[in-house]
Amino acid sequence: MTLDELRDRIDALDMQILQLLNERAQHAMEIGDIKRSKGESFYVPERERAVYDKMRGCNPGPLPNGAIKSIYREVISAIRALEEPLTIAFLGPRDTFSHIAALRMFGAQSEYLPLVTVDDVFTEVERKRADYGVVPVETAMGGTIGDTLDRFISSDLRIVNELMIHVSQNLLSNVPLDGIERVYSKTQPFVQCRNWLKANLPNAELIEVSSTAEAARIASNNPGSAAIASELAAETYNIRVLVRGIEDSANNFTRFFVIGRHNAKPTGKDKTVVVCSIVDKPGTLFEIITPFAKAGINLTRIESRPSRKRAWDYVFFIDLLGHCEEPHIAAALESLSRYCKELKILGSFPQGELEE
Repeated sequence: MTLDELRDRIDALDMQILQLLNERAQHAMEIGDIKRSKGESFYVPERERAVYDKMRGCNPGPLPNGAIKSIYREVISAIRALEEPLTIAFLGPRDTFSHIAALRMFGAQSEYLPLVTVDDVFTEVERKRADYGVVPVETAMGGTIGDTLDRFISSDLRIVNELMIHVSQNLLSNVPLDGIERVYSKTQPFVQCRNWLKANLPNAELIEVSSTAEAARIASNNPGSAAIASELAAETYNIRVLVRGIEDSANNFTRFFVIGRHNAKPTGKDKTVVVCSIVDKPGTLFEIITPFAKAGINLTRIESRPSRKRAWDYVFFIDLLGHCEEPHIAAALESLSRYCKELKILGSFPQGELEE
């Protein structure tokens, strides 16, 4: 076909896509009416996972699965906004990796509420001023984030989804590399990029600020300045991405939880997080893992933290594969409860995948 014929064909396909998108939206709005009448949640992570998995399995190419997921994320976000607009609280400010994680989970058509602390995110969701919250829980380089884990102990909110994103640190500046005199960022990006900075900007002054987004804002307005921040921050503050991927380790990811007021249903590929309170004594760890070992349940993480309620008491946070409604998981948790002063299921949710 000629160029004009190919363009005509694309135009015709675009009209078909538009018609089908609106038809899909109409059916989704009807589903929204049913959900509303039953008082059900408009965000159903297990259904979204099923859609993504189906598209992945049916995709013949040439579009890669990641592109298909990105397209459908925005389709679902736009249609969900027709059903019921969602307000998403996240650890701000905007244009940080927490903001990026929230956008990847809920799409551009949701309303976003940046907050100062993890505690603020929990509080806004608890008080129903936000529908869901997105909080960081673990980094590959720095381990678990204590503020998030500790807040779960006092909250009735549930983990309804998780997301792991590859954190790529970028050097942003409107001047050449040899013209950079100072670099702005937070402590963690400086640590993650220590070797690169030492090799490429050994004489630059490193200045800590409140967020990577704030670093980008400052650097965009000051000659001789650079920032370590996200590409999203570069777009917002009109500053060039001078060098991409300056982190020292390629294994640089952050895990986020989506918190809400309801439980996610089983998908067949789930994860459960529980916290149990115990008295520190010999053999405690063995008692905790025994019920899971007997049931053949895979534990992906176990971490102890001092209890804030009483000295010498500890709480264990446990990640396991499976959903708490599955009989063998429920039985193992029942067995575990016999060894615990308290046992709390923080949530069962679709098992997350690492996104680039």
